[in-house]
Amino acid sequence: MSELVTGEAVALELRPARLPSRALAVLLDLVVAVLAYFGVSIVLILTTASLDVAARTALSVAAFVLVLVGGPIAVETLSHGRSLGKLACGLRVVRDDGGPIRFRHALVRGAIGVVEILMTFGVVACIASLVSERGRRLGDVFAGTLVVRERVPEARTAFVPPPPPWLAGRFSGLDLSAVPDGLWLAVRQYLTRMQQLDPQVGWAMAERLATDVAARTGAPVPQGVPPAAYLAAVVQERQAREVRRVYASGATAAGSAGQPAGTDPTNSNSGSGSGSVTGAYAPPSGPVSSAPAYGGGTGGVSAQGGAAAGEPPATGFVPPA
Repeated sequence: MSELVTGEAVALELRPARLPSRALAVLLDLVVAVLAYFGVSIVLILTTASLDVAARTALSVAAFVLVLVGGPIAVETLSHGRSLGKLACGLRVVRDDGGPIRFRHALVRGAIGVVEILMTFGVVACIASLVSERGRRLGDVFAGTLVVRERVPEARTAFVPPPPPWLAGRFSGLDLSAVPDGLWLAVRQYLTRMQQLDPQVGWAMAERLATDVAARTGAPVPQGVPPAAYLAAVVQERQAREVRRVYASGATAAGSAGQPAGTDPTNSNSGSGSGSVTGAYAPPSGPVSSAPAYGGGTGGVSAQGGAAAGEPPATGFVPPA
C-alpha cells in the first residue's frame, strides 16, 4: 500500500502494480503495436511500390515511430493512463498525486520507454522496477507517474461487536459532539481487532481509549464497567443517534410530501408503530452468548459459559453488583 498526499492534503491509499502484472501489460501492448505495425507496413508496401528505395525507407521509419511510439502515447493520453494491456490487467497510470495523467506525462513515458523497453528488450525497465520502492521504471520517475492497480479486492466490512445487554441505553445522555472523528475511528478499529490482540495489550489500549472518550464527553467511565464494554456501548449509542437523525430527516421529507410523519418511507407494509423511529433502534435480539468477550478476560473480566435455564446468557462481562 502506498500513501499519496494530494494538493488538498488528502491521503490516498493506492496499490502500486508489481513487476509481473506490469510486464504482462507491456507485453500485450507490444503485441498489439507490432501487429498494427505489420498491418501498416503491408499497406505501405502495396501502395508505395512505385516509389524509390529512399522514400519507402523514410515511410517505414515514420510508420515505426507513429505506431510503436506515437500510438501508445495517444492511447494513454486519451484513456487517461489505461492502455489495452493495462485495461486487461486491471492497471492504470496516474500522477504522483493520484490524478489522471496528461499528454506530457504520456510523452515522457513513451519517449523513455523506447530506450528502456524497445532498445534494451525491457531489461532496464525491469531493473528499475525492482530497485524502485513503488515499482516505477525510469519513464515513471522522469514523468512523475505511478502505475497502480485498479481492481483491488474489496475488504470485508469490519464487525463491531455489540455491548452487553445491561449497558443498552445507559449512555443515552452523553454529549458525544466533542469526540473527534479520528478518535471514533481509533475506537472502531480497536473493537474490530481486539480479539487479535494480546489480552494485556488490548486491555491497556481499551483503558486509554476509554479515558480519551470520557475526557471528551465530560463524564467519567462508570465504575464496574470494563473499558472495552464502555467503548462498545458508546459506539452503539453514536450509531443509534446517527440512524435516528437520518430517519428523522426522512420522516420530515415524507411529511412534507403528504406521508404521515414517524413512518419509515422504505417500508411499504408499515402498520401502527411498525415504522416508528423508536422501533428501529431496539437492542439486538438473539442469543447474547455469541458476543465476544471484551478485554480478553483480563482485569477482572471473566467469561460466563453454559448458562443454566432461567439464568441470563453469558456475555463475556460480569454485571456490576
